Amino acid sequence: MPGLHQLKPAPGSKKRRTRVGRGRGSGRGGYSGRGIKGQRSRESLNPVFEGGQLPLVKRLPFMRGFTNIFRVEYSPVNVGSLNLFEDGIDVTPELLVERLLVRRKRDKIKILGDGELSRALNVTAHSFSKSARKKIESAGGKATVLSDSASKVD
Repeated sequence: MPGLHQLKPAPGSKKRRTRVGRGRGSGRGGYSGRGIKGQRSRESLNPVFEGGQLPLVKRLPFMRGFTNIFRVEYSPVNVGSLNLFEDGIDVTPELLVERLLVRRKRDKIKILGDGELSRALNVTAHSFSKSARKKIESAGGKATVLSDSASKVD
């Protein structure tokens, strides 16, 4: 087995590029493979130029709208799915990841109000809907919002 310092590309896979316009002796002198006259024999053409045909860019429909680069994506967790935790427990983002309610640890979590909550839980998340906050507090629990600086994962 060769070492890393002995690795080489497969024979014939690396080929030197043809340097045109380097004199007659090179075999690619004279007109340098561009023929004699005509549009393409002189300066380079715009690569998207289609010879006067309506360009592809103009044939396609306009792109509408825009993408908001400041959009914040949340992983949703419904209040009803919090019933699998024991009464009085502190529900944190790490615990939600551990119990597979959220896929990735670095996701921001928003608690939504779908379902009913029958346990008093102290829920900590990045955001809450109004109905979710109401349901958590009416069940005797507490809804705490995580600030961005506290939620950064190293």
